[in-house]
Amino acid sequence: MSSGASRANARTRPERVGPKRAKPTLVQGKRSAADDSRLVYERVRLGLMSALAVSDKLTFSELKAQFDVSDGNLSAHARKLEEAGYVSCTKSFEDRRPKTSYRLTAAGRSALNHYLDHVEAVIKATRRS
Repeated sequence: MSSGASRANARTRPERVGPKRAKPTLVQGKRSAADDSRLVYERVRLGLMSALAVSDKLTFSELKAQFDVSDGNLSAHARKLEEAGYVSCTKSFEDRRPKTSYRLTAAGRSALNHYLDHVEAVIKATRRS
């Protein structure tokens, strides 16, 4: 088989096999509790929200150092939380250098507490078994 034939086969193969993961859906601008949980439970986002819950505000650099993630990874997770209204982002300059700060919003604190209540209920139910 020539290399040209294998390239042609590679182009005709589907890129993704299997079902797509469902994304949280918004119905008339509202998220369900399941959507909130899916948004919060991811390791970096949960860590980001937890860190902000015990601090008034944290900078991008402080969060990056705490979670040992790339700039792009942290930025993407923070943007998801910001779009959900869980985190507020403030951009400014300090000594001519850009500075990005994050704060947990009231909605973010509520979503985090709801998620933690759910996890506690699962733990209690599991220990009873």
